[in-house]
Amino acid sequence: MSAQLAPHVAPHALLGSTPALRLTRRGRLVLIGLPLMLGAAVLLTLVGFFTAPALASSGPGLGPGRTVSVAVAPGQTLWDVAVLAAPDRHPHDVIAEIQQLNNLPDSVVRAGQRLFVPLGD
Repeated sequence: MSAQLAPHVAPHALLGSTPALRLTRRGRLVLIGLPLMLGAAVLLTLVGFFTAPALASSGPGLGPGRTVSVAVAPGQTLWDVAVLAAPDRHPHDVIAEIQQLNNLPDSVVRAGQRLFVPLGD
């Protein structure tokens, strides 16, 4: 009588060893690419964290500029106020600054309203 292996038992199960781990191309990509992407994200976050305060403070308008309080005349818009206050600057920039200085939710102003306006350089 000869010993025959049962067809449902794998040869490595009888020997007690496990087959070698074989990675597919996708598995190698995930194994190598995922840590590289996570490392790059951490590195970019750290670079942004350490350079953002420096970039934010190095703009042309360092510190608060000179301002003056003006009253809005009847029929006058925020655009008109911005052009009169700083004729050498673009009105959109001045309007944004006026809105920030006065905590305005939009660009609507009323006659008689007092606004802090940045002076032109």
